[in-house]
Amino acid sequence: MNTTKTYAGIPQEYGNLSTSKIVIIPVPYDGTSTWQKGADKGPQAFLEASENMELFDIETDSEVYKEGVFLAEAVTENASPEAMVDAVHQETKKYINRNKFVTVFGGEHSVSIGTIRAFNECFSNLTVLHIDAHADLRKEYEGSSCNHACAVYEANQTTNLVQVGIRSMDISEKREMNTDKVFFAHDMAVNEDWMDDVIDQLTSNVFITFDLDALDPSIMPSTGTPEPGGLLYYETLEFLKRVFEEKNVVGFDMVELCPNPTEKSSDFLAAKLFYKMLSYKFVENDFSYDNGDDEMVNPFSKLSKFKNDDDDF
Repeated sequence: MNTTKTYAGIPQEYGNLSTSKIVIIPVPYDGTSTWQKGADKGPQAFLEASENMELFDIETDSEVYKEGVFLAEAVTENASPEAMVDAVHQETKKYINRNKFVTVFGGEHSVSIGTIRAFNECFSNLTVLHIDAHADLRKEYEGSSCNHACAVYEANQTTNLVQVGIRSMDISEKREMNTDKVFFAHDMAVNEDWMDDVIDQLTSNVFITFDLDALDPSIMPSTGTPEPGGLLYYETLEFLKRVFEEKNVVGFDMVELCPNPTEKSSDFLAAKLFYKMLSYKFVENDFSYDNGDDEMVNPFSKLSKFKNDDDDF
């Protein structure tokens, strides 16, 4: 899939697995989407847009690529949704066990089932921060529990799931939903303290799954199911920056870019937002979070503290 040799065209010295702190795993999968197809083209569009970014981040005064970013081989398993989820799970866990900060770029949201499964096996007391327009809480959809409509059903059973930006769901999902930990877009629009309220629900270890349709279609039209009333760019950055500052973000994925050949701004927004999240994680190379006892800790040192140290892939 990849025509790029390194992520964002960075010099090879910053793209080697052995010396890179960051890994990006592309997953060009679009096997279960039900409206606009094309999320399988998302990773390539993201990588091409990334090559056209300036790599100095003004806000954080940093060049995060110098931490090292390894672009892994794409996970191309597509025999079935279940086979894809298993392949993503194995590949993600392999790199977590190498003490890397692992990120994934989909593909449709079903890829996150495997990603979340790997992180939950490797980190204790995990919160999954689900930023999305859709609840994605169906137990099964169209004959599979690995459908994009089921993306966080398993996370809701096995982790502390906190959902932000939700504005579309099926009535059946109300039965699964923990409404104390769901932040609906219409409530966020009139609650200036919503960011504080979300952060209060997070545990110390946080994995972020970011569906790009959480963003308003005025800034992110190229997604499979654009829903009106979404997040705008600077409020999204403000929120993410606070999460990275106050919690130990152990990894993240980004999904549901459905590129349009005549509309490149969405590709570039995805590329820029992804790089911003990396910048927030590694700013000053010792970005710290408060662990609650006034001692500031380097969150990267936490990466090796797995639940299952015996697992070796």
